[in-house]
Amino acid sequence: MWTQNPWFETVLEAQRRAKRRLPPSVYAALIAGSERGHTPQDNTDAFAEIEFAPHVAGHAPQRDLSTTVLGIPISMPVLISPTGVQAVHPDGEVAVARAAAKRGTIMGLSSFASKPVEDVVAANPNTFFQLYWTGSRETIIQRIDRARAAGAKALIATLDWSFSIGRDWGSPVIPDRLNLKAMVEFAPQAVIRPKWLWSYVSHGMLPDLQVPNLAPAIGGPAPTFFEAYGEWQQTPPPTWEDVAWLREQWGGPFLLKGVTRVDDAKRAVDAGVDAISVSNHGGNNLDTTPATIRCLPAVAEAVGEQIEVLLDGGVRRGGDVAKALALGARAVMIGRAYLWGLAANGQKGVENVLDLLRMGLDSAVLGLGHGSIHELSHDDFYVPDGFERALGTAARQDLAPRS
Repeated sequence: MWTQNPWFETVLEAQRRAKRRLPPSVYAALIAGSERGHTPQDNTDAFAEIEFAPHVAGHAPQRDLSTTVLGIPISMPVLISPTGVQAVHPDGEVAVARAAAKRGTIMGLSSFASKPVEDVVAANPNTFFQLYWTGSRETIIQRIDRARAAGAKALIATLDWSFSIGRDWGSPVIPDRLNLKAMVEFAPQAVIRPKWLWSYVSHGMLPDLQVPNLAPAIGGPAPTFFEAYGEWQQTPPPTWEDVAWLREQWGGPFLLKGVTRVDDAKRAVDAGVDAISVSNHGGNNLDTTPATIRCLPAVAEAVGEQIEVLLDGGVRRGGDVAKALALGARAVMIGRAYLWGLAANGQKGVENVLDLLRMGLDSAVLGLGHGSIHELSHDDFYVPDGFERALGTAARQDLAPRS
């Protein structure tokens, strides 16, 4: 009998395996996107428009892929981006944190995660806790204090959400609570994916959509994802003064996620942030926002000497990492890539994804004739005219003149 090798050789193979293993609605939630789905597609496709300029001889026999992010040494410039409830595997964020720790990198934990911050920090001490602007200031302070007490090394603030709804291909039906009615309705999907269901049953549990890090007290009743989402929708959006206040309340390394515009990047510096992530929320927000790799160069040029600049969006290969570094990123953050690895093979699947990115990055650095990722530059690639998008600048070079 043929047995599939649990190791996969590309991130897209992990995606194929995840699709075969997960119930259709769970897999569709990972694909996400909004409206016509242009932005998530552009996030990945844009990388292929940048072409390598490799050398033929004189390659370095060894390559250094290590760096630091917000003062923390990591083995390679790839971080785990915080993503919401990870109901693709019973171990969820704890498995991801363990994989990141074994591969020597940072774990980003969403406040909408399915596992408590205390358990995740125990699995990976180099955990960054991510927070949305949701609830009252008193509630936000409570969540910050809990993350600090748990040992989180930095705070990530994600503020770029405008609650876009509607997908041309339809949105998945996800139950708010897994009660008897929901179990009956969801049963046909679970039955056709018995391995996914059995992974939960064998752990003595059923899939859950609670978000324990938003509970009023540690160990207390946690809201469901949609209850927390409702609070988020009803919270007035933050101002730049709120960003500065959040930075002050945390008092440690602070990363603002969701920046695509140069003017926003400069205002983030003024607000006292230590780092920004050039991100469009994986294309789940305003559709037709440009790919993050297109926005990166202008942002990095504007503020890269003042704060650390990361990139989040569309990274599927180690070569993508090299391109992001060459265009100004200190490191990249990955989301869907590791979720597919988690769905395909749990902790080992996440390790598999990180190994693939490491190998691909090492191959790129080798082929470009360098001994370190810090030597990568724009000169190592051909970037076509019109590729970059300088958003939030005075010039309107990307727009046709008005009549």
